[in-house]
Amino acid sequence: MPMSLRVVDSITELRPADAGCIAVSGSHGGISSARYALAARPLLSVFNDAGVGRDGAGIAALAFLQSQGLAACAVAHSGARIGDARSTLDDGVTSHCNEAAVALGVRTGQPVRDAVAVLQLPSRKQT
Repeated sequence: MPMSLRVVDSITELRPADAGCIAVSGSHGGISSARYALAARPLLSVFNDAGVGRDGAGIAALAFLQSQGLAACAVAHSGARIGDARSTLDDGVTSHCNEAAVALGVRTGQPVRDAVAVLQLPSRKQT
């Protein structure tokens, strides 16, 4: 069964029933967004880096979620519209990834659509 994909303009739209999904959002990757992702516990949360900002505020969610064992990445604000999850999915290219996201195969410079496609592949048994 393919991994569930939730495409939400705001990470606040996630619910506990979304646990384990791939969450592609239009939200910035700040701490306030991270708290919503933590409550829902998706397999991967995708945010907008919002230009990264002062002291890395636009990607602070990545380290916070890593500390909770959750994968997260951000797309470059120059390629995807902030607040528009469809743009994140269709136009987004990852600019930052936490270690848990890298362990899933997500890479900096990778189109989000490609990362999602790989994660949605049905698992195959080794022979």
